[in-house]
Parts: sequence; structure tokens; C-alpha cells
Amino acid sequence: MEYCKEYIKVNNNMSTKFTKVRDLLTAETGGKSYKAHKYSLDATERSNFDYETEQIQWKKMAETAKHKKYVDLHSAYKKFAHNYEQILTYFLDGSRRVFKVDDIAYSNGSRSVIYPIIAGQIGIGCCKRVNKKLVPEQFERDIVLSVPDIADADGNSKRGFFPALAKKLNECTDLKRLGVNFSCVLPYSTSKNDDAKFEDKATACVQDRMIKREKEIVAELVKKNKLGQDNYLIKDGSLEYRPTDELKKDSREYKRFKHNYNWVLGVSKSFNSEVCLDMNGKPAPGFIADLPLFHRTPVACYKNIDYLGDIQFAVWYLRLREQNRTQSPFDGIVKVEKILVSEDEIGKGMNSDVVDMLSAYLINERNPVCYGSDMRWANHIYPIYLTEAFVKSKYMSTESFLHLF
Repeated sequence: MEYCKEYIKVNNNMSTKFTKVRDLLTAETGGKSYKAHKYSLDATERSNFDYETEQIQWKKMAETAKHKKYVDLHSAYKKFAHNYEQILTYFLDGSRRVFKVDDIAYSNGSRSVIYPIIAGQIGIGCCKRVNKKLVPEQFERDIVLSVPDIADADGNSKRGFFPALAKKLNECTDLKRLGVNFSCVLPYSTSKNDDAKFEDKATACVQDRMIKREKEIVAELVKKNKLGQDNYLIKDGSLEYRPTDELKKDSREYKRFKHNYNWVLGVSKSFNSEVCLDMNGKPAPGFIADLPLFHRTPVACYKNIDYLGDIQFAVWYLRLREQNRTQSPFDGIVKVEKILVSEDEIGKGMNSDVVDMLSAYLINERNPVCYGSDMRWANHIYPIYLTEAFVKSKYMSTESFLHLF
């Protein structure tokens, strides 16, 4: 809202033409702007499910009780519903809005190639429950540009070309008047080593920046001793953060990275609906879809050495809503993840009583529903819904944002 008011104020008072970011960008990088149509690259807010065949198998368990069937949580969630004390204290949501704002041509050898310019607003919000009310704990905003790496014609990115470019953009008087500051300029690869579209590569850079900011907030909460067995953090979405090669080389920092997630749960509204195998190794494609109300699956151990290194996850699924009240067989089901941190957890799995307790608390977070206002209502944890709303309220309007370019 503050952005919009300032934009109207400045726009009404300026007697000269507003300096567009695309003009600054082309001048600083030596490109040619085509003043292309600007549009959003964000997908719909409808829950999406991937019907591919990647498998999650319950062959290796990640909990102390050796469950082979669904676990009924009716009595557990009723028990904890009457508890005044809450152990789910913090709620974290990262959000981004991504737009294609221009096409700019750069020389690539003997010919000129046109590349998309992507701009994004990133918001990371953390809310805390205090006396049954949700209050803002922390908010971080980034405005970023993602440009082709070839924009650095001399290949000086290691010497700070793109940080210097961001600094140059921020020196624009018109942007200063609006209070707009670019956090960084993110170069995306123009290599033809894969089939990925340039737009997708640029969007991935914005996504990576958002994830980086999420990890920073978690680390800060841990540093301030705000997380613990009585104060869990619920993160919207997966915890499958890929550790960098530099991080894995530093054993101390790598251990600290994993320890940061000792009291963090990732809760995903959408997920890959894998073809599952039951405990006997037989195909059970409906194992997740057929979850009864207020039941959970056994906890599976998941790892992906190529992508995630030696990090292991406890993964289970939990049904929050009746299937006959939803539109998809996976509506009303959330995927829950926790990184296995201690040697005891890695060897024996999570304590099943703790899994039941955390699941019961999550069930009790499902109300009230958000009928009509969000197509993902059946999969929402309500404090996360409120945290999302808090983050989105901080965005510059789409019209004002695109006018910058």
C-alpha cells in the first residue's frame, strides 16, 4: 500500500518523463530493448499434483513404531485441542511474483540473440503465535532482476559486474523517490547444454533467491534461540533445500545447517503424488489418496544423494479434510517433512508418539476454512494462510510494479 501511495504522489508531481528500468538496463549493458509486452509468469494458485512415477517406498521406516497401516489420530487431535499450550509457534512463508518485463538483444558471437528480462518481487514472512493470536515476527522484501549472463559482455561477473549493475540501477532518482531498491541482479545461464527455456532459467534464479532468504530467516531464529521442542516452526512447502558444494565441504557449517532444522516441519499443500509401494513391496497407487479423515501414513525415510547429499528426511502424509467434500483425491491431504538430525533419529527414526502429537496439532490448525477466497482451502494450515496474506499485503501492486519497466 505504501508503494502505491508513493507511486501516485510521485507520478502526479513529476514534470519530466519517468526513467524506465529497461532504459537504464540497456544503457548499462549495451543491449537493445524491444519494449516487449509485459506479463506474469506465475502459475495458478490451484493445487497442482504431478502424476509421474517417481516412487517413495515404505521399505525403510523413519519412526520407532513399525506401522504397516494408516494411523488413526482422532483421539490424539481431540486431546490436544483442549491444550492451552501450543508447540507450533512460528509460521514461515516465502512468496514471489515473477514477470517478464522486456526482451533485450545481445550479441552472441557473430549474431544478435534476444533474451527475456525477468523481474520479481520476493516476500518472506514469519509470524508468531502469541496468546492465541498471530502477530508478525519478521518480514524481508527483495526486488530482483534476472538477466542473461551474456549481459556481462566482458565476462567480469566474478569481479562484481552484476552487483555493480544493481547499485547503478538503485542510483536512479525516480526509483529513489518511489523507495524502490533492487536487492540484486541475478544472471541466468544462456548455455545450450539443456532444453530449459530462458524464462524458466530466469524464474529458477528468482526461486533460488527466495529459498536463500527463507534459510536465512530460519538460521536467524535458531541463532536467537527462538526454536525448540516447545516452539516448532512450520514452513510452507518442502524442506528439500539443496546444500551448496561449498557448504558440504565445510563439515562444521554443514552440521550447523542441518541442526537449524531440528525444530522445523515442512508442510506442503501440493506434492508429487508418487506411485507408492506398500510394506510388502507391492504397488499401492492409491495409498495416499485413500487416507481416511484424521489419519496419517507410516513415516517413510526419504533421501536423494545426488541432489540432497546425505540429508535424510522423515516423510508422512496427513488427511485434514473429508474426501467427499473435495474435488481431487489429493485435496485435503498435506505432506509433512522433517529433517533427521540426531544420530538417534537417523538410526531409529522419529519417535512415533512425537509424530502423532505433531500430526494432531496440525489437524487442529485446519480451521477455519477459506471457502471461495483460495482454491487450496482444503490443504491449508490456517496460520500459514494468514502468513501468506501478510506477505502478499506487502507487495507493490502489479500495475505499479510493471510501470517501473
